[in-house]
Amino acid sequence: MTLTQALRAIQTFGVDRLDAQLLLLHTLGRPTHDRAWLLAHDSDALPDALETTLMALAQRRAAGEPLAYIVGRKEFFGLDLQVDTHTLVPRPDTETLVEWSLEVIGSTPANVLDLGTGSGAIALAIRHAAPQTQVTAVDASAGALAMARANAQRLALPIGFHHGSWFAALPASITSRFDLIVSNPPYIAEHDPHLPALAFEPRSALTAGVDGLDDIRSIVQQAPQHLQPGGWLLLEHGYDQAPAVCALLAAAGFNAVQSRQDLGGHARCSGGQFPTAP
Repeated sequence: MTLTQALRAIQTFGVDRLDAQLLLLHTLGRPTHDRAWLLAHDSDALPDALETTLMALAQRRAAGEPLAYIVGRKEFFGLDLQVDTHTLVPRPDTETLVEWSLEVIGSTPANVLDLGTGSGAIALAIRHAAPQTQVTAVDASAGALAMARANAQRLALPIGFHHGSWFAALPASITSRFDLIVSNPPYIAEHDPHLPALAFEPRSALTAGVDGLDDIRSIVQQAPQHLQPGGWLLLEHGYDQAPAVCALLAAAGFNAVQSRQDLGGHARCSGGQFPTAP
C-alpha cells in the first residue's frame, strides 16, 4: 500500500482529507505540519507493520474521537501542547481570551491567575507571550494538572500550579492579590443538545448547572477578594451567554464591563475591571 492509497483507505471511513493526512503523519512518526512531505512521497510504501495501526486510528477518528486525543497534541497560540482525555481540547476561539489578557497586561509586570487551567493552554500562552508576568494556575482535576505541569516543563515556562477547586486551591502562602484573573470554566447547560458531540471530553470541564452559569457565578462572586484594585476578571462563556455574564459582573461591582468576539463573530468572552480605591 502506498501513502496515497493509505490516505484513500482512511477516507473510506468518512475521515476528511486533512485529518487523514495528520493521522498518516502521526503513524509515520513525522511532524503534523509536514503535509508537503506526504505530497513529495506519495508513491512511497507504507510499512506493513504500520497499516493495522493506521486503520485503528482511522476508526477512532471516524467514531468522533477528537484528533488531538488520538495524536496526543494540539497547537494553541503558537505552542505545541500535549493533551489527553483529562483535559479539554484547546480551541482557537479561546485565543480571544488570551489576546484580551495580553492587552490588559501590556508590558508591565503582572500577577496572573488562571482558573481551571486544563492542559495549561491559557496560562502557558500568557507566560510565553508576556515573560514579565508571574502566572499561577489551578485545576480540580489531578490528571489535567499533571498534563499542564508536563507542558510547562517541556516548554520551559515557569508556572505555579495548585490542585483544587477555583480559589480554594490557592495555598495560604499566596497572600498577594492578582492583577488579572482569567478563566475558561465549564459553561454548558447540563441538558444541552450539543453535549453528545463532546462525549469524548471530560464532562466535569464542560457542564455547570441547568443554565451553564453555576461556575461563572461562583468565580464572579469570589474574584473581588483576590483582585488588586484596578485588576481585571476575564471569562470565556457560551456564544449566547454574554448578556447574562455581563449582568453578573455588573452586579458584583465590576466597571468597564464588556465582551469580545470570537473568530465566528460571537461574543465569546466577557470581563470587567475591579474598582480602584477611591
